[in-house]
Amino acid sequence: MTGRALAAALVLCGLTAAACGGSPDDVGAGPDQTTGSAPAPAVTSPGPPDPEGPPDPEGSPAPDTAEGSPEATPTDPSTATASGAGETPATGGAPGAKPLQGKLVVIDPGHNERNYRHTAEINKQVDVLTQKKACDTTGTTTADGYTEAAFATDVSRRMAAILRARGATVKLTRDRNTPYGPCITERAAIGNRPPADAAVSVHADGAGAGEHGFHVIMPKKIRSQTSRMVTESRKLGLAVRDAFRKGTGLPYSTYIGDRALNFRDDLGGLNLSAVPKVFIECGNMKNPTEAAKFQDANFRQRIALALANGVQDYLR
Repeated sequence: MTGRALAAALVLCGLTAAACGGSPDDVGAGPDQTTGSAPAPAVTSPGPPDPEGPPDPEGSPAPDTAEGSPEATPTDPSTATASGAGETPATGGAPGAKPLQGKLVVIDPGHNERNYRHTAEINKQVDVLTQKKACDTTGTTTADGYTEAAFATDVSRRMAAILRARGATVKLTRDRNTPYGPCITERAAIGNRPPADAAVSVHADGAGAGEHGFHVIMPKKIRSQTSRMVTESRKLGLAVRDAFRKGTGLPYSTYIGDRALNFRDDLGGLNLSAVPKVFIECGNMKNPTEAAKFQDANFRQRIALALANGVQDYLR
């Protein structure tokens, strides 16, 4: 090939990858996998009145539905996206931006899929400052046995992947090797050392099948807490509530709280926290409509994205 022909070939390669034998897919990346998509239409349903209360009266969750399911254990939660089209929730800046660089976020997946195997351990009483409570509980389930613990695990892992992609350091209070619990006292302590910039405990409720909607639980001040912690927790709660409503389309709870806000002084996870922390009851697992959504991996990704956006809105 002459020098002039070689130069012409190089110019052509610079114009398009396909011209040099490449694939169009080689040019650039696809959509940002941490963005999600349009909110789903509003649905109805509620959740268990006490995420740290006594074990679910309907019995312990079946282990086969809580563990090992592809739906409950995505291979790579950072690559799953919500379906649909329309408004895309804020991602924190242009591709490659790290808006949460230097921030520490603690995510607390409620309950544990193995708690039912450790009844003696989880029923041990611990001091939450306002009363004594069980170390942990089994949580609730849908009518067909999908557990709150499995739901919380999956959403928390997806949320962690999104936040890490945005630059945050993320700690989870348990992983798949945690045999039970941990106790509600330890869950709070994990957020306190080193102090997190924000902490979110992920749950789903188990109220009557006719109830619906989500709510955010925030600390009601007790003597041991600082006013700043309570004030900042409320700011975090408002940011999470607004982002969750926008990102999921789920309605405010119809049975508890005021505009999806509920303040409590009986939860160890809040009473013992020294950092801004809230609980999110994502909806009612006993409500058929919401239960179906929670068992959809795409909708769980939407929930995770909404929660991550809420945390980012608070921290920025």
